[in-house]
This record gives sequence, structure tokens and C-alpha cells, in this order.
Amino acid sequence: MPCYSIDGVIPVVHPSAFVHPTAVLIGDVVIEAGVYIGPFASLRADFGRIHIKQNANVQDNCIIHGFPQSITLIEEMGHIGHAVTLHGCRIGKNVLIGMNSVILDDAEIGENTIIGANSLVKTKDVIPANVLAIGSPAKVVRDLTEQERAWKIKGTQEYIHLAQRCLNSMTEVLPLVENSPERKTYQDFQSDHQIKPTTA
Repeated sequence: MPCYSIDGVIPVVHPSAFVHPTAVLIGDVVIEAGVYIGPFASLRADFGRIHIKQNANVQDNCIIHGFPQSITLIEEMGHIGHAVTLHGCRIGKNVLIGMNSVILDDAEIGENTIIGANSLVKTKDVIPANVLAIGSPAKVVRDLTEQERAWKIKGTQEYIHLAQRCLNSMTEVLPLVENSPERKTYQDFQSDHQIKPTTA
């Protein structure tokens, strides 16, 4: 992975975390155990710290940054969807941030909450725990159901497992020139996690 110190500050990555080789880490980044960082994520802590706690995931094309002296924090089991931008905010424990959302400076997302895709959480907004919030700007629409909380946890567990799969078996290869019956597919690997969309 491209990993850079700045002003002598070096990123920290736990050995059980997986950071994709195309992701970029700069400066005061701390990545705890079991974390998954996806392709082309940019974690640029050249002003303030970025701290990704245990078993969280940051998916493809995410951008994380913050103002001087800020801390951008993702608590345990945080689930940051594709192409999310986080800037100087706090993401609570077991939160899901939907794809393409933007969470701005000093915003706080309470634990177990889901932010719907394409949402904007404004500077200093506080979204409470255990709710679904959607929109631009994001507004709370209702409490989460127990089934939705369980769905979220199961999805995050898949990413915890994915971090280990990547550490154990992901290698850069040349593609095959044609398909064949002997080629492995994901029908050979069964998962009991079925994605179901969250609706308002």
C-alpha cells in the first residue's frame, strides 16, 4: 500500500487489518485490528488524526480527511460504504454510512444508526442512536427495526471475514484469457449473508 509519513508522523496498521494496495495512508492514521480498507480509499491525516477502530470497514473510493487538530473517528464495527466522504466527524459504534454520503466537520452519528445512501450530514449536526436518517441534509425518518440492526451487523461481519480472506489468499495475478468449466467461481463459496435493502 502507498503509506507516507509527514512531519515524521507515520501511519499505524494492525497486522490483522487489511489495507488494499491501491489505498493511500498519509500521516496520523491509526488502523486497529480486523479493519478492512478497500481499493482507492484515501486516508489523509496531514492535519488531524484519522482513527479507525476494531472491525470497522472503509470501502472503495472513500475519502477521509479533517481540519487541523481535528479527529476523524470511526468506532468499532463502523461500516463506511463505497465513495463516502468523511471530514472531521465522529462515526459511532456499529454505524452504517450508505454509499456516496458526505459527513462534514464536527458532525456526530450515534451508535447503531444507518445513514442512507447519497445523504449529507451537515457540519455540527448530531444524528441520534438507533435511527435511519436520509436526505440532503439528512433527517431522521424513523427508528431502526431489530431486523435492520441484525442485517447491518451481519453485513459488517462479512467485511471482517473479507479482511481475513484478503490477508490469506488475495494475490495480484494476470487474468485468464478465456473462461472454462474448471475455473473457480463464487458459487463454489457459499455465504449465508443475503443483502436486503433498507427502506424508509
